Amino acid sequence: MKRGKLAINPDQTDHHVCMSSQALELLRELHELTGRNKWLFPNQRDHEKPMSNGAILMALKRMGYQNKMTGHGFRALAMSTLKERLGYRHEVVDRQLAHAQKDKVASAYDRAKFLDERKVMMQEWADYLDAIENDGNVIIGKFRAA
Repeated sequence: MKRGKLAINPDQTDHHVCMSSQALELLRELHELTGRNKWLFPNQRDHEKPMSNGAILMALKRMGYQNKMTGHGFRALAMSTLKERLGYRHEVVDRQLAHAQKDKVASAYDRAKFLDERKVMMQEWADYLDAIENDGNVIIGKFRAA
């Protein structure tokens, strides 16, 4: 989502976010902490609003990433790794990240969501991150046509 608008196709009303089993498990754990609030990460002062960008930057600072990484930096890292290491096509990664198409004609006609491929991609991404965390020994699966 960009500025509250769907980036893929402004005529569509939703964006499907495919998640790995690991991500779903983390969300279940978070739900136990946050209860039935509207937001998983609410604003500290007003729980009817989402967490602010400043709060995210502060969390990154506390984790030691100040001046090293940003929220968008993690998105860029994911895009590059999904394409270069895991062999996914740019269009598939773009749809997962809700990036707007630059070509207005293409965005008017291309409404592909690549949901099946995105589901597999996100599970492979989570497994890749787990492998790095567990032992650093990452075995990359089959490559797709770039």
